[in-house]
Amino acid sequence: GLLRIEVLMVRPETTFYRRLSKAFERIAATLDPLVVVHRSFTEEMKPEEIAKRILSSDQPRAGLILAVPNSPLISAAVEEVVARGVPVVHVVTRASGNRGEFVGIDNHAAGRTAAYFIARMARAEGPVVALCHPIYQVHRDRIRGFSDYFLGHPGPIAFEWLGFSRDEEHFSAETLSIALEKYPDLVGLYNAGGANAALISVLRRHPRGREILFVGHELTDYTRAALTDGIMDVVLDQAPEAQAQRALDLTLRRVGLTEIEPDHNPIRFITITAE
Repeated sequence: GLLRIEVLMVRPETTFYRRLSKAFERIAATLDPLVVVHRSFTEEMKPEEIAKRILSSDQPRAGLILAVPNSPLISAAVEEVVARGVPVVHVVTRASGNRGEFVGIDNHAAGRTAAYFIARMARAEGPVVALCHPIYQVHRDRIRGFSDYFLGHPGPIAFEWLGFSRDEEHFSAETLSIALEKYPDLVGLYNAGGANAALISVLRRHPRGREILFVGHELTDYTRAALTDGIMDVVLDQAPEAQAQRALDLTLRRVGLTEIEPDHNPIRFITITAE
């Protein structure tokens, strides 16, 4: 019969998750017709709903691929599904720290890389701030790497402040505006999460916007334009297409459709500049 692999994601309005979903769609079209890849979205801030969707047994699953935030409820749901014998693969971020395989970049290394660029490329000496959405383990890992780098390389360019943006346009813009007021001599900004468009808009309007070295994640139409006109300096793209391919490769291996064991090293993130 048909082998149904379910992919559950969040935030379909974001460029990153649209890229991830599209990648699953393209790869699914190349698979054996007996393999059905079903993509769906759920609300990021409703762990009860996400857990319910994970536990759903309306249709039999050959595998479950998750790109959702982690919480105790969600983690418990993942453990129950794994106990039923369903292979689970986490993409981008872990929905459970204990069960299922993880496909993603080395987020601690990504945070360290962002700090390295700011420390080496900032146009002046002064404070650095970072923004994140802490419900995601990957954001916490990036900020930990960012902080660790500055801790190991003390100097006149220093990490001073962390803001929680919720990955939402209004809160991101407001949080950056607070940072700019708090640190009028700001020299560096790292956004560990999304909503880059809002941050780009704030920096475009600010008289010192182009003097602040800005490192963020994911190549989109907004970040591409911001790189071109000097608002952003470095984009770290986590290659969602490669993550989708690896996740499906792992799932197909676990259900016995392929014999080749996929690579288990982290997906390589891509560093992009205006050049």
